[in-house]
Amino acid sequence: MSKRLEGKVAVITGASKGIGAGIAEAFAAEGASVVVNYASSKDGADEVVSRIVDKGGKAIAVRGDVSNQADITGLFAETKRVYGKLDVLVNNAGIYRFAALEDATEADFHELFNINVLGLLLATKEALKYFGDAGGNVINISSVVTRLLLPNSSVYTATKGAVDSITGVLAKELGARKIRVNSINPGLIVTEGSHSGGFTEGDMKALVEATAPLGRIGHVDDIAPAAVFLASDDSKYMTGESLVISGGMR
Repeated sequence: MSKRLEGKVAVITGASKGIGAGIAEAFAAEGASVVVNYASSKDGADEVVSRIVDKGGKAIAVRGDVSNQADITGLFAETKRVYGKLDVLVNNAGIYRFAALEDATEADFHELFNINVLGLLLATKEALKYFGDAGGNVINISSVVTRLLLPNSSVYTATKGAVDSITGVLAKELGARKIRVNSINPGLIVTEGSHSGGFTEGDMKALVEATAPLGRIGHVDDIAPAAVFLASDDSKYMTGESLVISGGMR
């Protein structure tokens, strides 16, 4: 049985843990050669690569801060050097911080927008140089917060609202070049970050369980298959779409 991503090369930003790591492993299992990007967690990225290689997949880890142009240039140059091409970019790198408006700071604003928005734009701009004549595929990881509009999330929700808008704009801008651009908007997902932040227990967990039609918080393996679908030819006539994967929360 053929694998859905056989022969494709994919860069996944922020893939040393959480959703990014899950997507990297799912892509590799479907035959893709994967670049596991990380900003600071080298050990985590190396562990993801080891798990992929141990299962017969192909992966390398490449450091790079997505909000830094020089790092982005190096990330894609290394991808080209090792694998010779690029087919898929997953803009997964992102951070979140929740605070009441009175407690929001300029530093918070710039840090969240630099990584969540500028980083996505820089990575996508650089990827355009490497997509071949057959086109390319960009998958942006957004969030269901753009639908929920949660209190105390104004800056974070603003960054993900920008991601949703950019997804639609670039789908129209790049379609003639055979480049598809879609997003995945997850709900609350169990990751190292959400767990350490206390979001997967207590009041937040209870809120999701009480209001999500499916009655539970999500897991990485709820998200990764959708990324495989969007990266594959199964979604070849889809662009500019946002897949909300939140257990039904809106």
